[in-house]
Amino acid sequence: MTRIYVLDGRRIGGLEDFWVLLGEAVNGTGGYFGRNPDSLNDCLRGGFGTPDDGDFVIEWRDHEESRRALGHPETARHLEGVLTRCHPTNRERVADDLARARTGRGPTLFDFLTEIFEGQVPGVLRLR
Repeated sequence: MTRIYVLDGRRIGGLEDFWVLLGEAVNGTGGYFGRNPDSLNDCLRGGFGTPDDGDFVIEWRDHEESRRALGHPETARHLEGVLTRCHPTNRERVADDLARARTGRGPTLFDFLTEIFEGQVPGVLRLR
């Protein structure tokens, strides 16, 4: 039987909210399901609250509200932090991504997150 985890997009005001709400949707109050793209990728493979056989769906309700909250301003805020701690060989790329986000161009955090879901477990994410 397919397990359905519901993510309430109305409660996502930024990236930290996304991590908390996804963790709680999958693993209950205080639950963990990644706090960065790499850990989300790992968690989607199963064994971190989701069935190991991959028989689950993340239903992201009111995703358009999340799309706005995880848009270019939040992407720029996130990339500002990344720029301060990334490896020196990545700084130019991150700075370029930051410049684009500040001007409302390029992919957003919402885009990155949905790509991770689709890349790791195609079909597991339902946007409602």
